[in-house]
Amino acid sequence: MGVVNVTTDSFYDGGRYVEPERAIAHALELVEQGADIIDVGGESTRPGAHSVSEQDELAHVIPVVKGLAHRVPVPISIDTTKSRVAEVALDCGASIINDVSALRQDSAMASVIARSDAGVVLMHMQGSPQMMQQSPHYSDVVGEVAHFLDERLQNAIRAGIARTNIILDPGFGFGKLLVHNLDLFDGLSALAALNRPILVGLSRKAFIGKVVERPVEHREWGTAAAVALAVDRGAHIMRVHDVAMMIDVVKMAAALNPRWSFCGQEHDA
Repeated sequence: MGVVNVTTDSFYDGGRYVEPERAIAHALELVEQGADIIDVGGESTRPGAHSVSEQDELAHVIPVVKGLAHRVPVPISIDTTKSRVAEVALDCGASIINDVSALRQDSAMASVIARSDAGVVLMHMQGSPQMMQQSPHYSDVVGEVAHFLDERLQNAIRAGIARTNIILDPGFGFGKLLVHNLDLFDGLSALAALNRPILVGLSRKAFIGKVVERPVEHREWGTAAAVALAVDRGAHIMRVHDVAMMIDVVKMAAALNPRWSFCGQEHDA
């Protein structure tokens, strides 16, 4: 999943792709590099980020969705918690809603997704983006995240969303300190019991920066290590900024893991 943030304040690429033409060109480049999904976001969810109005978010993301809808052969995902933004984006050609609130913020979101038969990503987050990094606490982060995702999964199904359309995201960096992120990563394989595809967003995150002691611009190698181990622990979808580099990492990690078939092919030494 290639990230296209049409925001001014995202933690890594904020301000780079605010103009629709630049965002569309970047998305096309990511698809050329091999992205399987393009995730377009019009509101930053970095720690401490300010919320944006529905009108502003629509103004940022809809021209990009329209510009990509008939030009890319891959699904378009919209990173939003607002049902109106989701509805308009789906009408314009998007097919996945990536909701960091897991359908909790907007009571109409579930029905919008169910009516459209769209895919949805349900993510764990303790608190809100504005407050989530202020003293997050867990007794058992893996168990609590798994319980939350199972509860949201069942809630989505009761709302009419097909189980086969649901993807789960443990929410690395969302209301979690370094120790929580590391413990959650260590227990990532436990989420397989939920029997749904697991998406992980590790790309250039702050917890990687704390481990490798590098600023966001120089966290690609730390990200690569995390992505490789996430594949090994059963993650199915990697949400990344650096598509070309991470595709190589995923291919190699999958080839070395007997649980994954590598295109059903045998390869020479």
